[in-house]
Amino acid sequence: MVSTAVSRRQRRETQRSVRYSHRRQLTVAISSLVTIALFAGYCVADVTDVLPGPLTLTNVSEPAFADPATAKAGATIAGDFDAAKPIDATAAARLVDELLAAEGVGSDVSVIIEDAQGAVAAEHEAGTAREPASTMKTLTALAASSTLNMASTLDTQVFLTQTDGGNTLTLKGNGDMLLGAGTSDPDHINGRAGLATLAGSVALALTQRGIDTVRLDYDDSLFGEERVPAGLRASDGTGDVTSGDYTMYYTPVSSMAIDGGRQYTDALPAPANPDDSGGYPELSQHTAADVAERFAALLAEQGITVDGAPTEGSTPAGVSPIASVSSATLAEILAFTLRHSDNTLAEEFGRLTALATGAQNTPAGGTKAVHDVLDGLGIDTSGLTMADCSGLSPDSKLTVRTLAAVQQRNLTAGGAAAAAEGLSIAGLVGTAQYRYDDEAVAGLLRVKTGSLASVTSMAGNVSRTNGGALAFAVVVNNPEDMDAARSAIDAFITKLAGL
Repeated sequence: MVSTAVSRRQRRETQRSVRYSHRRQLTVAISSLVTIALFAGYCVADVTDVLPGPLTLTNVSEPAFADPATAKAGATIAGDFDAAKPIDATAAARLVDELLAAEGVGSDVSVIIEDAQGAVAAEHEAGTAREPASTMKTLTALAASSTLNMASTLDTQVFLTQTDGGNTLTLKGNGDMLLGAGTSDPDHINGRAGLATLAGSVALALTQRGIDTVRLDYDDSLFGEERVPAGLRASDGTGDVTSGDYTMYYTPVSSMAIDGGRQYTDALPAPANPDDSGGYPELSQHTAADVAERFAALLAEQGITVDGAPTEGSTPAGVSPIASVSSATLAEILAFTLRHSDNTLAEEFGRLTALATGAQNTPAGGTKAVHDVLDGLGIDTSGLTMADCSGLSPDSKLTVRTLAAVQQRNLTAGGAAAAAEGLSIAGLVGTAQYRYDDEAVAGLLRVKTGSLASVTSMAGNVSRTNGGALAFAVVVNNPEDMDAARSAIDAFITKLAGL
């Protein structure tokens, strides 16, 4: 009896196993058919553009790509770099004489040529202080990059304060004057931190807290009350505002600005590449308020109602930000400053240097901080008068010896490499992109230009085609013919590579 019962149980278990196996196979088959049907349906919907996807029956236009840039073949530097390689003093003196005798240069000229160890090969009135124009920025760049953490960023932050009276956001700037109006752009310096990205993060944080209505304050206190150097300030008693003669070239340093305050128009549109120069559009003179207004509009697009207009206020103490965006590094911003010869950003680097060294938080404090740092580095500052940190203001004076000393530091920059990285490279980038006479020297000249109504100047360092390097500076004040004087400088620096 036991054997018969066991046998029956075994048969029943076998039958159940067979039925289970059949059901499992049927389930797999049905699932496969459903999957295939769904995939086929999606493909049909994709092809007919009912659903998004890579397939389509619609004609697709062929993308057009810009023609490749023409590569420039620069000269070859012979052998390894030799800092001790001397310069033929007779050849150097001949180049200086040619510059002095060139048409349009006039007599108000200083020039110096030094080898890579600072030995003077030739000079003319090198100890005479003259107005430098934007070559002054090389001094500010060296001082700032020798003082600040050039790998750090300038963060734009948003704080939330909740009280019985309602919810208040405070938008706090920490010096990023190259904010983007849209999303953050990791591929560019200008616009690295985007206000639309910041607004999206803030809206998410508010929604998570069940908040849909806020008031908006903005904190623009970073640079105190004085923002405009005396030489650029309006003289009609209207206070700390830029003179109308300079509003295309300077806006008061600010805790935050969109695109440096540039107000592009149809007549002067923004360049496709935000890191390119778009000429000299009028600059907004209230950049922090502009940022706050744009931010309020972006919050509204995210479904957050801003009650009333943004108002200037202070960041609440003891509160952490609910969102922030970070600028490019200071090293990148400094390179942008030099290559575009941006006067406001140069002034800002002076002010950041002042804050870092404990100097006064004023334009005068910025110039003093730069001067003090240069003295501490052993730079010859005899005859140096800084009316601002950019060279735009009247009454600045320096000698070409000071300019050359800065370039000597750039040849062996060490921790202050950022001061050299932003120099314009002839044939490639920056304000001196076309300032040379022979394609053979493209890429060998790293310089900073200077131009004002009565000034044309240049300072830099050169890789020599026969090995070694040199530093040079030339300042021409009151030229008889500005265009001719600029051309004479171009010819001069081109021939420096052959020394």
